[in-house]
Amino acid sequence: MTVISTQSRHQRSTGTASVAMTAQAGRTRLAGLRQQGSAKAIILDGPAPEVVYLNTSGGLTGGDRLEYRLGLGAQARATATTQTAERVYRAGEGQARISLRFDVGEGGHLDWLPQETILFERASARRCTEIRLGRDATCLSVETLVLGRAAMGEVPGELAFHDWREVTREGRPLHVEALKFDAARLRPSRAGLDGARAVASVVRIGPGAEPTLALLRPALRDPDCRAVASAPDDARLVLRLMARDGWPLRRHLARLLTILRAAPLPRVWQI
Repeated sequence: MTVISTQSRHQRSTGTASVAMTAQAGRTRLAGLRQQGSAKAIILDGPAPEVVYLNTSGGLTGGDRLEYRLGLGAQARATATTQTAERVYRAGEGQARISLRFDVGEGGHLDWLPQETILFERASARRCTEIRLGRDATCLSVETLVLGRAAMGEVPGELAFHDWREVTREGRPLHVEALKFDAARLRPSRAGLDGARAVASVVRIGPGAEPTLALLRPALRDPDCRAVASAPDDARLVLRLMARDGWPLRRHLARLLTILRAAPLPRVWQI
């Protein structure tokens, strides 16, 4: 007797995009590009080029795999971002895995400024972001999480999202963050998100944290977004933001990043 299985096997997306850049005659230039599967990278040329990553699968769900890599040589400077918001959808089974690694050579600088990650009801994902700095290298990074789509009335009550972020210099930890979103942390209590549906974390690694913080403080106030900033030491500035919706947080974050960069936002950002 032949047994026919009625259990369907869902197709999973996988993608890797890896970019290498070097500094030549005072300009940062593309040295290597490798793309596979659903992950792509576009290079926008300029004095400090922009590396734009995109996931052509349209989002992530359980079992999907996504990797972005960027290597900057000594003295190279670049901005890396994403073409649009990344979406993590309901997972029928398994967990999405996102791996991000950025290596910045001696004296180089990286701005890692992805657009927000939107988490939907019953999303399940684990993300790891590593920024490895060489001697005298610096960086500015941001991560933004939005719970559902406010315009659609979505208020996720159950999901499993684990986020690990670390910045190291020559193997020594400079900044480490671990974040976990689950049903308990989504409750509207002061021990959780306290009603917020959008959060962001900004980390700047480089000299002059205290004077930069003094420059930033007057711009922290916003009626629709809570923001705090601190400089644990003169080489590290940390900024946290919370809002009840993604748009006021994005608007306020854009203002603060423009101050921190002393330059406009990446060209693909829409404000």
